[in-house]
Amino acid sequence: MSSNFTDWNNFLRDYPEAHLLQTGLWGELKSEFGWKAKWIIGKNCGAQILFRSIPGGFTIGYIPKGPVGSNWDELIPEIDALCREEKAIFVKVEPDLWEGEASPSFLAEKGWKHSHPIQPRQTIFIPIEGSEEEILASMKQKTRYNIHLAGKKGIEIRVANDLDAFQKMMAVTGKRDGIGVHVQAYYKKAYDLFKQSRKCDLLFAYYENTPIAGIMVFAQGKTAWYMYGASTDNERNRMPTYLLQWEAIRWAKSRGCTRYDLWGIPDLNEDELEKAFAGKESHEGMWGIYRFKRGFGGKIMRSLGAWDRIYYPSLYQLYLHMMKLRGRQED
Repeated sequence: MSSNFTDWNNFLRDYPEAHLLQTGLWGELKSEFGWKAKWIIGKNCGAQILFRSIPGGFTIGYIPKGPVGSNWDELIPEIDALCREEKAIFVKVEPDLWEGEASPSFLAEKGWKHSHPIQPRQTIFIPIEGSEEEILASMKQKTRYNIHLAGKKGIEIRVANDLDAFQKMMAVTGKRDGIGVHVQAYYKKAYDLFKQSRKCDLLFAYYENTPIAGIMVFAQGKTAWYMYGASTDNERNRMPTYLLQWEAIRWAKSRGCTRYDLWGIPDLNEDELEKAFAGKESHEGMWGIYRFKRGFGGKIMRSLGAWDRIYYPSLYQLYLHMMKLRGRQED
């Protein structure tokens, strides 16, 4: 049945390991930036669905890293009813499941089409339930060296709320690595919402009291996420991002998390990743990001992917065509 924000948060109390993107706070964040959050709660499962308006009075629906719980099949009639009420031409679901795990049975039904995910398909999970010495020992030798080097070269890590500095760093990082950057109001809203619930912090690396790198890290249940990270082009030889990431891992561990999600690497199998990594492109764009993340050890994980349930087939095809012309996926 359709529910409200309070009902959803009460429902999630029984599911402390629900993904960050299914929390009411995430729905509140997205509602400030072009989406509308709705909730459906069944007997043993539920879903936060985000809707975005598109021209013609229609919407698109999105269930990020959900539904939550089990027996998802029982939600389908409710999802269909709500999507039709919202005039959604389709709804995209990205389950919080990984390859090798069982696919939800409802995806075998007609009306679901395998599609492009919005969130990174592949990531690296670092187990952090062991001691700090054990976590460091699992990293590449060069990464451990760079963590220690940063400390020796005068890098200091502090928790701060300097959103202006963070936004400037994000702009530099976006241009350097070819990644999308949100407006400052987005990062501020995310920080304010999740910080109040002790689910988020903003850490900075300083050299001589000047911030040169920053990271916004989130925690929910036993998982922490390296969601947004940025750095300037200054003092990079002092390896500030390595010490910063290590302190973010320690931050996550102090909150009882047992795994740390590095949130996004190129979507290739490990052999292909390592082959490309060894090539000339290893310092560019996402390859530079992969080069950095792989050093922290952990396990590469690939999500089950995304599926679209289509309600207006002709409009769906038109929408995909328009997104292709704009050089965008359906995000």
